[in-house]
Amino acid sequence: MKLNDKDFIKIIEKKYTFEKKPSVAVAVSGGPDSMSLLFLLHAYIKFKKGNLVALIVDHRIRNNSKEEANYISNYLKKFKIKFQILSVDKKNVNKKNMNEARNNRYNLITNFCIQNNILHLFVAHHRDDNLETFLNRKISGSDFYGLKSMSEFSLYNKICIIRPLLKFSKNALLDYNKENKIEYINDPTNLNLNYTRPNIRNFLKNSDQKTIKEINKDFENILFYSPYFVQMIFEIFLKNIIYIDKKKIVVSMNNLQKINEVTLENIIRRIYQFFFYQSKAPRSKKIRILISEIRKLNFNNFNIKGMIVNKTNDFLTFSRKSI
Repeated sequence: MKLNDKDFIKIIEKKYTFEKKPSVAVAVSGGPDSMSLLFLLHAYIKFKKGNLVALIVDHRIRNNSKEEANYISNYLKKFKIKFQILSVDKKNVNKKNMNEARNNRYNLITNFCIQNNILHLFVAHHRDDNLETFLNRKISGSDFYGLKSMSEFSLYNKICIIRPLLKFSKNALLDYNKENKIEYINDPTNLNLNYTRPNIRNFLKNSDQKTIKEINKDFENILFYSPYFVQMIFEIFLKNIIYIDKKKIVVSMNNLQKINEVTLENIIRRIYQFFFYQSKAPRSKKIRILISEIRKLNFNNFNIKGMIVNKTNDFLTFSRKSI
C-alpha cells in the first residue's frame, strides 16, 4: 500500500475525531519511520489549520544522542515545524536497555502533552513493527490476547496514543521519504543482535517467501479472531461475578475450576487491570502459578504483584493490597 499526503489525510479524516482545529503531538526519533509520519501529519495539520509539535527525546543512552536531537531540530526548522527537545533525567538512565528507554520516552512525551493540553500523541509503528512484536510475544509464550500485538489506539498516562501506520509496510515509509526527499538518521541499535528485536528483524529479512507468508497468515488470523476472544473472556467473567466494587471482586470458585487454563489466565489479567489500570498485568508464568494454587484443595490466599487472592468457602475474592 502506497503512502501519500492526499490519501493519508483521507484516512485520518475517516478514522479519527479531533477538535475543529486539531492540536496534536508526534514522537520523533529522527529515524525513517517517525520522519515519514511527521511530514504526513504536517500535511494534515496544514489542511486542517491546526497545531502540530514534534517531540524529540534525548534519551542519553548513546554518547551522540544530544547531537542527534539537535540535528533533527535544525532540520525541522527549515520546514517551520514546531518541535520540543525533551531530555531524560540522568537518574532515570540505569539499565540502558530498550525497555527502560521506552518507559523514559513515553513518560516524558505524555507528561509534555498533559502540561500543554494535548490529548493525542502519534507514534510511527508500522506493520513490520507489529509483525516483529507478534513473533517476539509468540517466542515468549504470550497468550492469544497478547499476540494481537500493538493496537491502533491505546492510553498511556491518560494520553491517547495513535498508530495510524499499522497497515503500512516499512518499504512504503521509505518510498514516501525518498519521493519527498525527507532526511533521516539510522539508529545503530537496530542492527545490534544483542537485542531480541533486531534478531527477529534479521530472521524475517533472511526468511523465504513461504515462511513470511505463513507468519503473516498466522498474524492475520490473530487479528481477525482476537475481538471474539476478548468478548468471550468478558462474557465468561461477567457470568461468574458474585460481587464487585472498587475494592474487591468476588467470583464463584466452583465455576472457575471448570474453566480451561488459557481462559482463566485471561480472566485474571482483566481482574488485575481493574485494580491496576496503568500497570502491566503479571507475566503468564506467575498467573499460571496462581491458577495451580487455586486448584489445590488447601488453597487459602496468594499475593500476585500487589493483588491479593483469598478463598472463603466456595468463593474467591480478588482485592488490591493495602499500602
